[in-house]
Amino acid sequence: MSKLKVIFMGTPEFAVPGLAALADKTEVVCAVTQPDRPKGRGHKLQPPPVKVFAESLKIPVIQPEKVKVPEVVEKLAAFKPDLITVIAFGQILSQEILDIPKFGCINVHASLLPKYRGAAPIERCLIDGEKITGITTMQMNAGLDTGDMLLKSEVQISENMILPELREKLMTAGADLLLKTIYLLEHGELNPIKQDDSKSTYAPMLDKETGHINWTDPAEKIHNLVRGLYGGAYTFAAGEKFKIWRTKILEKNSSAVPGEISVRDKKLTVGTGDGLLEILEIQAPGSKKLAAGDFLRGHSIEKSFE
Repeated sequence: MSKLKVIFMGTPEFAVPGLAALADKTEVVCAVTQPDRPKGRGHKLQPPPVKVFAESLKIPVIQPEKVKVPEVVEKLAAFKPDLITVIAFGQILSQEILDIPKFGCINVHASLLPKYRGAAPIERCLIDGEKITGITTMQMNAGLDTGDMLLKSEVQISENMILPELREKLMTAGADLLLKTIYLLEHGELNPIKQDDSKSTYAPMLDKETGHINWTDPAEKIHNLVRGLYGGAYTFAAGEKFKIWRTKILEKNSSAVPGEISVRDKKLTVGTGDGLLEILEIQAPGSKKLAAGDFLRGHSIEKSFE
């Protein structure tokens, strides 16, 4: 049996294991990814991880600002792919693109659909305190993560798991599930299942305000926010912004004042609306991320976070 001709669409590091798996088992005729973007203090253009990996394998790369434009659609059609696979690409595909490959387009989505459709399923499931998430492969349609489900793989979430740890598990699970899906596709053994829209939830894109900690929230809710954003959660003290990287729930029921800071046994603790939270890693303005003990040795601390 000749190898499937596949166009791969993806952008971040999360998509690279999927591309690597495909390159081993199929003929990847093209990788489509986002344009290079300026990053860092120097605002130098940086290529997306998928581009870097694809070029290392001598796979042709296309980087359209808009994948829907006619000239890009024509370019994709010229490859005459059997299949298009999509992992965290970052653009919505038009019906014209969906209709190009013989076997359609398969998306690897980082949730157990129909829960957490949308742009930020990994972060949102942690923020919501979910105990289980996973990967779903899906036959794409013109909707937002609404296509028929193909296969699923569950991943357990522990109480203190942080975003990079969960992302790593899902990256691996996604690559494995994609290969299983393609194997069943080639053997005519896939059984698509329609999503139940009544059970769907949405995982919208994150913004800066998402990470602003409200200390009147329960300790568990704040802890979930911190681990779900990992470096994106923040608070203020005396008008200065502090990033909170890691926390630990000390007490789920406490009479501590929300936002009130205390240092006990060299531990940095903060009161919440319900419970006491220990800060394990914190970053002061203009400084680097520090373990709380190191932070306390080098910084004075206000009496409360705002």
